[in-house]
Amino acid sequence: MKKQSLRISRIATPIMIVCGLLVSGASARTESEDGPPCSNRTLKGDYGFSGEGLLLPAPGVTVPIRGVAMTHFDGQGKLTQVDHVLVNGVAPPTPWSPSTGTYHVNANCTGTVQIIPSTGGFINLAIVVVRQGKEIRAVVTAPFDGPARTITNLGVKVE
Repeated sequence: MKKQSLRISRIATPIMIVCGLLVSGASARTESEDGPPCSNRTLKGDYGFSGEGLLLPAPGVTVPIRGVAMTHFDGQGKLTQVDHVLVNGVAPPTPWSPSTGTYHVNANCTGTVQIIPSTGGFINLAIVVVRQGKEIRAVVTAPFDGPARTITNLGVKVE
């Protein structure tokens, strides 16, 4: 019986060591892949956005809207942007409209953006930062300047 215990111990000990190393390595990999929590620094550089949705100017009235934008985030909470937006299929009077704005990214990778178009007014977005800052998912949210709307956007980091 002693001999059998010794034999099991000789086999079990290396297996337990290997399992322990695998488990600790797996958790270390998860931490490094996840990285630190999000912040304004998570968004730095240029992002190409596409968006679409509906303007709701009156009850029962919907107007389709689609557009693209190139947005530069400075990593410190400020942004600049140019966009080209079609409203009801009609191109804008200026091919690329400039905007400025601010953003805030929370530690849990949610956040807010406020865009100030050069033509006046403002646009508020609720955002979720995904893929370690490589993508931004956004929805236009209240308060609105102008008619209500349901518009979603997807931004991808320019590499």
